[in-house]
Order: sequence, then structure tokens, then C-alpha cells
Amino acid sequence: MNNNNTARNWEKDTTPYPEPSIEVIDESFNRYILGNAGMERLHTGCRWTEGPAWFGDGRYLLFSDIPNNKILRWTEETGIVSEYRYPSNNANGNARDNSGKLITCEHLTRRVTRTEFDGSVTVLADSFRNLKLNAPNDVAIHKDGAVWFTDPGYGILNNYEGDRAEPELPTAIYRIDPISGTVEVKATGLSRPNGLCFSPDFESLYIADSGSKEPRAIYIYQVTNNGTDLTGGKIFAETGKDSTDGIRCDTDGNLWASAQRGTNSIAVYNVESKLIGRIYLPEVPSNLTFGGQKKNRLFITASRSIYSIYTDATGLSLG
Repeated sequence: MNNNNTARNWEKDTTPYPEPSIEVIDESFNRYILGNAGMERLHTGCRWTEGPAWFGDGRYLLFSDIPNNKILRWTEETGIVSEYRYPSNNANGNARDNSGKLITCEHLTRRVTRTEFDGSVTVLADSFRNLKLNAPNDVAIHKDGAVWFTDPGYGILNNYEGDRAEPELPTAIYRIDPISGTVEVKATGLSRPNGLCFSPDFESLYIADSGSKEPRAIYIYQVTNNGTDLTGGKIFAETGKDSTDGIRCDTDGNLWASAQRGTNSIAVYNVESKLIGRIYLPEVPSNLTFGGQKKNRLFITASRSIYSIYTDATGLSLG
């Protein structure tokens, strides 16, 4: 008789429930935890993963491997990871716009692009007032179709994720008008504006400053003038030693934020900016998004890998 029990490391191969990497800091976080859902590593072997974007009609996740100059695709139905685009111009942040097209921030070319349904690529922004953008990083789509993106300049700091160059513009947050295509600066003053996302009502914009000094911070701005301007930028949450990269809101208004190099976790804040829970990762997390058929599956890019965990939260992802 072939006894497979002796060949397996049951302590390693089994998943304990509830998921031990979840920390409940406030009882309100229990609302979003599924007692028999565990953390899964979907793929590994990359160099630095970023920019997850869910496409629900195709049931796949796109994500960037910046140093390897690729956008990869993980297919939910098969679990297979395939090459979506190579070279990707050291693509970083990705998002799906209101029409279902891919919007991408490219480090190497220092631009924001849209992939059309026929596969052609349209440049949405590569300069401001005749000066070249530094290195667009992350992107969020407003309900009016405007593309908002951050430009912290990481892609020109070295030759690993782009080409080393001197910045021509201050770090900033930009808006691309959905009708005219005009590119405008909407906020400056942050050291390294990085991840960004809108609140469920699109009346607030959250921005992570990954270059802020300790205590590090996530900022919140009010979206005004029919969705075209920002006012009142202030600290939403201080994150201590944690540097925040990607952020996403759920439909209840909670902010889910990657917490790098301090706790290596996903930190979850309620609308009052109170930290209510954490999900710890074995690698440094970079970005995250909600997806899956019910938008309750949290996908996390972390260092060399992609992780996911089902939650009882519903994400605002457009896919």
C-alpha cells in the first residue's frame, strides 16, 4: 500500500483557520474576515511586482514585473501566469478605465498610456508644459473618466526600473481630462506621492507619500469643482515606520494600504482613520486591488510574488 501521509509535511502543507497572518486591532475588523479563507501565493519568481489591475470580464489579473520589463497576466480559471506585454517600458501602475481599457504608467518612457481594444497603445501624457514627466507611478480613474496619476520620480533614480535621469518637474499629482486630454497638476508638496485612490463617493482622494519622514503618512484631499480639483490636503493617517505604496478603498470606505518595511502588512483604516486590522505578508508588499467574481478577493503584489485572500469586504475596482 502506498501511504502518501509519510511523504507529506502536514505542518507546512495545511492551512490553519482562521488565517494566522490576520491581526484584529479593532473588533470592527471582524466584519471583513472570513474564518475559513487563507492567504494564497498565486505566483512567484518575479523581481519586483507592482500595479495589479482586475479585468472581470476576462477573469484575469494584470500586474507589472518592473525590473523584468513585463506586464503579466494571471488567469483565475486556470491559475496560469502568462506574458501580457514584453517589453512593457518598465510598466508600474495599471488600472482599468471606465470603458474597460488598460491604463498604464511607464517608467522607461516616462508616460501614461492607454491600451486600445485592438492592442494599439495611445499616449495620454508624457510631458507637462513642454517638460518631460519624471516617471509616472500609480493611477486611479474618476467616475467622470478622468485619469489621475502620481509622479514621484522613482523610475529615474537608477537604471533598474527605468533610465537614470535628472528630474525636470517637481513631484506631483496630475489629472488627464477625459474629453480634452489636457494634463494639469492638481497637487504638489508631497515628497514622493505614490499610491492613490478615490473614496466610494469620489468626494475624497487618498494619496500615499512614500517619501515622507517618520512618522510616515497617508494624505486625504477633497475633490471639488465637479471632480476636477483638489483642496484641503491633510494627513489622514500616520503610519509610523511603515512606508505606504499602494492603497484601495472598499465600498464601506475603509482604506486598505500596503505597509512596507516596518510591519510588511496590509493595514486597514476605517473612515475615521483608525487602524482596525492588519494582514501580514512574508514579503514586502507593494500594491493591492480587489477582484474576483464578487470583488471580495484581495490581490496583493509583494516583492517577487502575487498573493490573494478572500475577504468579506467588497472592493471598488472597476473590473
